[in-house]
Amino acid sequence: MPESIPSLSQFLDELSAIEREAAPEIAAARSADALEAVRVRYVGRKSGRLSPLSGMVARMSATDRPAAGQAFNAAHTRVQEQLAAHAARIQAAATSSAPAVDLTMPGRAVWRGARHPVTIVIDEIADIFRELGFTIALGPEAESEWYNFTALNFPPDHPALDMHDTLYLDGGALLRTHTSPVQIRTLQRYPPPVRVLVPGNVYRRDVFDASHAPMFAQIEGLAVDEGVSFVDLKATLTHFARRFFGSATTRFRPSFFPFTEPSAEMDVECQICRGSGCATCKMVGWVEILGCGMVHPSVLESAGLDAERYTGWAFGMGPGRVAQQRYNIPILRELYDGDVRVLGALGQ
Repeated sequence: MPESIPSLSQFLDELSAIEREAAPEIAAARSADALEAVRVRYVGRKSGRLSPLSGMVARMSATDRPAAGQAFNAAHTRVQEQLAAHAARIQAAATSSAPAVDLTMPGRAVWRGARHPVTIVIDEIADIFRELGFTIALGPEAESEWYNFTALNFPPDHPALDMHDTLYLDGGALLRTHTSPVQIRTLQRYPPPVRVLVPGNVYRRDVFDASHAPMFAQIEGLAVDEGVSFVDLKATLTHFARRFFGSATTRFRPSFFPFTEPSAEMDVECQICRGSGCATCKMVGWVEILGCGMVHPSVLESAGLDAERYTGWAFGMGPGRVAQQRYNIPILRELYDGDVRVLGALGQ
């Protein structure tokens, strides 16, 4: 049987009953999710309590239809307004219960990335030597014993070959202890004249202290040609020191390295204590920044060059120690701890 069409009075009574039921349920909702469930139950398009009444309006008589439609629209609007008003109250309650913002607190500083101080120093050193005609050369960090020691005139029983000094890898390889192997690789590949600067990381079995680290950057310099002398070496490194440190005093001291003869170490007056003595300079007022010397004839011959025709000089520098002096850092470890408060203040 077809569904009976209610009279106007029955329609209005049903409409009022639904509206009365909706009001307390709307007021009782304590969250946005609960209020949404009430909305769907009463004004949902398909399953809402008011949805069937909308269909009844179209089946009512032409006389009752206008009044029924107006009553339905008014009731639907009132329910919607109650839902919106209660949603605003729920939102306001949630906002008022949130922690208050203390506008007097200072804002958090934004940490920005910066170039590492050692990187800055390496770039500056490279620029100085580039002005003198040097180019950049690179080599592998995992080396063979021949390139790292034998070709550089290290005797087989030299202490540097021991495991307490060198980090050995499987298969007879090792982590290079200096950038000097690139000397051999460069001289094997390019005929003199050669002037190269070799930046890179090196590895030693050292512990962190005020001036040592197990992994650190090093810069190698090499110049090979006919007629190169120790005078050229000293003049070049003195020019570098004056460009980099300004008025800092430097000195050369005799030393020994298997791959150079004669050999020397270049010191710079400690920039932290200005020569008065501190932990960084071990209370002597000087800091060694590089070792240098004339390339040993055996090294030239290992690279396939005629040691009677060619001579050369080389140096090895620790830019970490140079950065210590540039930025007045007492302990080398601070450069490698990754503390952004320190590195951010030093970097650019």
